[in-house]
Amino acid sequence: MTNSSAQPNPSASGQGPSVTPPGGKPTPTLPGDAGANSSGAMTLTGTITPGVEANCLLLDGYLLVGGPREQLRSGTRVTVTGRVQKDLMTTCQQGTPFVVETAKPA
Repeated sequence: MTNSSAQPNPSASGQGPSVTPPGGKPTPTLPGDAGANSSGAMTLTGTITPGVEANCLLLDGYLLVGGPREQLRSGTRVTVTGRVQKDLMTTCQQGTPFVVETAKPA
């Protein structure tokens, strides 16, 4: 996986995904960490991988919930904005739930 110099990939070093609060600098965080701005919104960039259950999609340890499914497909490199919702119950059995508000190709 290649990364631009504008988006460091701390997950390659085992530190978690690159999280960029809107209008801020990227901040490496661990999955499930509250590395968001004061409103709780987070931006993640990476390549989507399939979950172990059907229709479950993961991005650097986060389970992608909702969002525009036409843009959220396994193997696609995307930038998503949304919020972590740890108490959300899913059938996916993996990942920290991340409710997607927007998604675009990265």
